[in-house]
This record gives sequence, C-alpha cells and structure tokens, in this order.
Amino acid sequence: MNTLKAAILATGLASGLALTLVASAVQAQPGWGSRWGGGYGSGWGGGWNDPLMGGPASSPYRSSKDPREGRVEVSRFAAQGPEVAELGHGTVTVTSESGDGAWISGPERARYEAAIIDALVGAGYDTQSKPDKGGQDVELKISRQVLSPAEEKRSPVSGSAAMGVSNHGSAYGLAVNVDLTKPRSALVSTRLDTRIVDKASGKVLWEGYATIATREGDNDWPDDRIAGKLATALFDGFPKADPIGA
Repeated sequence: MNTLKAAILATGLASGLALTLVASAVQAQPGWGSRWGGGYGSGWGGGWNDPLMGGPASSPYRSSKDPREGRVEVSRFAAQGPEVAELGHGTVTVTSESGDGAWISGPERARYEAAIIDALVGAGYDTQSKPDKGGQDVELKISRQVLSPAEEKRSPVSGSAAMGVSNHGSAYGLAVNVDLTKPRSALVSTRLDTRIVDKASGKVLWEGYATIATREGDNDWPDDRIAGKLATALFDGFPKADPIGA
C-alpha cells in the first residue's frame, strides 16, 4: 500500500513539473519564436550591429591606399644669361652621387644615369661624342627617405565579445574579423636632383628635382621604372623652367 502511494505521489510531481516547464516555454515564445526581431533585435540591444560588438564582423581593418603613392612632384629652375641658349645643344657628361638618407650604391645610381641620358638625347644633347671644352656637365644626386615606416606584423584574426541582458534572459555574442592581407612595407620617397653646369665657366645653367613615393620592395615599382618616371618628368618640356631667384 505504501509503495502504491509513493508511486502515485511521484507521478503527480512529475506531471506538475512538466506543466511548469511548458508554461515557461509558452511565456518565452514571443521573444524566441516567430518574432526574431523582438528577441535578438530590441531584446539584445540591436544584435551584431550593437556598439558593444564593435560593428559588423566584416568591418574593414585598414585604411585606403596612401594618396602619396606613385605621385610625382617636380621643380625646375633656369639661370639668366646668354649661356642658357646652349641648353639642349652640344656634348654632355653625366656623373652621379648618393644624396641624403640611405646610401645609393653605384649599380643603383647607374639606372638613374641611364634614364637621364635617354632624357638628354630626347632634349637634343649629344651623349655619344667625346666631350669638348665647351660642353656641359650633368650632375645627379639620388636620395631616399622613409615617409612612413613599415606596418608591424599582426594576428590575421581579431574579434570582440559582448554580453547582453533583457527581460528574456541573457546572451553572449562574439564577432570575428579575418584580415589575410600582408602588413604594408615602408613608404619611401625617392628624389632625383639634376644640375646642368657650363664646363667652361662653372655656372649652373639649369637645375631641378623630381620626387616620387613608392612602397619599399613593391614589384610594381622597380628602380628602373622609378628612374625613368623621374627623368621623364624632369625633362618634360626642357629647357622650360622657372627663372632662378623667381
């Protein structure tokens, strides 16, 4: 008899517990059922776009390309006097030296010398004949300086976490950002100074410089291309230039 009463009591408790669970599920239905916006939207503070989550997981990690990359700037000046009429005529010799900043070796400078020689030929000079006493000297100086240092190595995976609480309970969210791009190398400015000197008098007839900013080690900007770009920009419209002292 006692065994039968115990079984009946256990059955009643189980039924009551089941009813309680069903009631709890029904009360939670408005937040978790068909109206997801009411649960994860207003209930959890806006979902994945919540400020706690740091924005969508697809937010960009880095800024856009530096506007200085690949841009060439040029300044040119010419002396005043009868000697200026000799610009673009006669024989010339080309020499170079390393300027400020990192040392530019001879083989590297040779690329800039070759680019300048091509530009001088286009300007009307004779670069093949042996220079005479009345010729001109073209002096080059190549300089480099770092405009922006290389980016530090970083983890390709980053993220943020947040926890929200509402009348429906609590929830934990995780946003993950994956950036597989490589850190940018240093942004380097290359400057080519050119000076044309009358060999007989030693007077500077024409001078100018051109600069360009490129990424260190960028395959799109080898030294040959940089040299050609700067030389072409310098001698564009030669001997056009601003008067010295203007």
